[in-house]
Amino acid sequence: MNHEPIGKLISQLHRQNQKKLASELLPYGIGSGGQPSFLKLILKQPGITQDQMTNELKFDKATTARSVKQLEESGYIERRIDPKDRRSSLLYPTSKALEFAPVLQAILAEINNTLAEGLTVEEVELLITLLKKINMNSKKL
Repeated sequence: MNHEPIGKLISQLHRQNQKKLASELLPYGIGSGGQPSFLKLILKQPGITQDQMTNELKFDKATTARSVKQLEESGYIERRIDPKDRRSSLLYPTSKALEFAPVLQAILAEINNTLAEGLTVEEVELLITLLKKINMNSKKL
């Protein structure tokens, strides 16, 4: 079989998705480099640590630190000292982030709907199942 490489197609999809997401979030002072993913996770799991986010989202520590710093400077998150480990910080959404959460969710949903345009519900479900399998396989690389 002579098909286009899966990694190439996923990479192109990712770049287009990130480009659109960056342009949609620019007016809100949120950049690329994973900031939307980190903010979404902090909204979902207030009190999470940077290390936990790095592990969960599979970013490197430098990207996590940079994104957290930018989100903090933009007023979306705040750090609090971890009472169990004073060397560590817990990350919490600010009121600005909580107010912005529905907007973020709407932007993400709109992009997702655009990507799935023309696919049936069954095709979307199959695509998600296949991408999950490919993601599991990618851990062998």
